[in-house]
Amino acid sequence: MSDTIYAPATAPGRAAVAVVRLSGPQAGDALKKLGGRLPAPRRAALRRLRDGTGALLDEALALWFPGPASYTGEDSVELHLHGGPAVVAGVLGALSALGLRLAEPGEFTRRAFENGRLDLAQAEGVADLIEAETDAQRRQALDQVGGRLSGAQTRWRESMIEALAVFEAAVDFPDEEIPADVARRAAPVLTPLVAELRAAAAETERGEKVRSGYRIALMGAPNAGKSTLLNALARREAAIVTATAGTTRDIIEVPLILAGYKVILADTAGLRDTEDEIEAEGVRRAQAWGAGADLRIWLRDGVTETLESLPGRPEPGDLILVTKRDLGAAIASGEGRAFSAKLPEDLTWLEEALADRVSTALGGAEPPAATRLRHRELLAEAVRRLERAAGPEVEPELAAEDVRLAARALDRITGRIGAEDVLDRVFSSFCIGK
Repeated sequence: MSDTIYAPATAPGRAAVAVVRLSGPQAGDALKKLGGRLPAPRRAALRRLRDGTGALLDEALALWFPGPASYTGEDSVELHLHGGPAVVAGVLGALSALGLRLAEPGEFTRRAFENGRLDLAQAEGVADLIEAETDAQRRQALDQVGGRLSGAQTRWRESMIEALAVFEAAVDFPDEEIPADVARRAAPVLTPLVAELRAAAAETERGEKVRSGYRIALMGAPNAGKSTLLNALARREAAIVTATAGTTRDIIEVPLILAGYKVILADTAGLRDTEDEIEAEGVRRAQAWGAGADLRIWLRDGVTETLESLPGRPEPGDLILVTKRDLGAAIASGEGRAFSAKLPEDLTWLEEALADRVSTALGGAEPPAATRLRHRELLAEAVRRLERAAGPEVEPELAAEDVRLAARALDRITGRIGAEDVLDRVFSSFCIGK
């Protein structure tokens, strides 16, 4: 029998209401010891909570969720307290005195997973929903909590079972004519399945970027106006701006929301050859961040520089801005759009252009089924196995084993099977109380 855990489910600090959750076999008894009889299931009731000495702790709303019809699948309680820190601390102390244990990060959701209330992909969706900062992140997380990836995995698994039956029939009945025909018989199942898995794996990158943010790097020579542009887009003084070249040495990241998507905008060190050890490291970091960015915006001082002289060069798809002078000739030549780095003009045009880039890259008819690197790696493993199983000269025994291993890879997405360290890594990313 598992022990009974408790934790605050709302952020610490002064607030109107704070929620404390309990889960486990002693949850109901703990509520009775603190506040008298249990409320009717799933109905809020006012209770006067007292500690072991009889001292009043709070007047709170109590909710009782008998298992298995609860979030965790166990007997559970929610206490809606007045949100003062002293009130919360007093109730937590009283629960500890009753022998209950403070929950570890993600332990409530882990119990929901272990009790079959959620699979692992849905649990990851819960974590993403808690962390969601944008509409796109919220929609994607709700889609995953709702079981879209889980449903797709079930469908893929059923197709594999169908293909496996073909291969195993060839193994079990070697005297029949099935072996010579086995690849052709399995192809109608494996060919569309491999295509669907490939597409899901490719879409995973979009899901990862919705979760973590679309990365935009501001690149260029020292004093080209990168920090000024960062501050203008951030609408605050996030970076130091001076007339001295090379002020920015490290990466300065600013989160933005464009077209409903999270964007990470980075001011980088000016690119130039230098003997200064610190500045050289800044240039190296700038080049590395820019190499991994989804979009690079190159700023060029239209008076004195050309981008060809820099340690890094623009690539197709990069955006080029000419700074410091309104250079009509540069604009007419298609080199970029000019603006003043000292007194930025209205940047609505640039924000709209960036929003269009982001929404084109991350938007779609519906959120991707898979959203994490872990999902992408397992989908790629399944594709490799199934491609080998579908080979024209494959032995039925080997093909059957590859299909089984592909199914095991997909089972690890939803946690039907999986190493303990994977589960530990997933649930340790949750906040305490969820």
